Amino acid sequence: MTKVIEIIDRVSDLLGRSASWLSLVLVLVVGLIVVLRYGFQLGSVALQESVMYINGTLFVLGAAYTLKIDGHVRVDVFYARLKQTQRAVVNIVGTLLFLLPAAIFIIWTSWDYVAVSWRIQEGSPESSGLPYVYLLKSLIIVLGVLLGLQGVAELLKSLRILRAPEHD
Repeated sequence: MTKVIEIIDRVSDLLGRSASWLSLVLVLVVGLIVVLRYGFQLGSVALQESVMYINGTLFVLGAAYTLKIDGHVRVDVFYARLKQTQRAVVNIVGTLLFLLPAAIFIIWTSWDYVAVSWRIQEGSPESSGLPYVYLLKSLIIVLGVLLGLQGVAELLKSLRILRAPEHD
């Protein structure tokens, strides 16, 4: 169980930390778009579309990492006051009732959508746009997979806490 947790956490950590550099890339690309547009009256559809690709990749690769470091949005009114074992129970219930079903639902409902996009090698509707819309759409499935995997790791961590609770 510990080995599985370590592997999943390591993957989430690597992807999340790597993706954090995309925020710098995003700022630089948006800055370049602004300078080109307002400084030189030049526009680039492909450059503007790249912002969507970078932002999507940043979000997808960072979501599981955010879950791993417990940085997701949570209503902490009661959770913060709970003992470690009680938090583990809340996390198990939340993972089993919400996180894992949501991850499976994301994969299941987007599968055909992404498959059709790959089949036709979908590109931008703009003639000078990026030809890789199918790759962008694939991130939807990647999101479900990464969140599901990290959800399994968090579930195993909570089960481990219940099996050997530490003193609160």
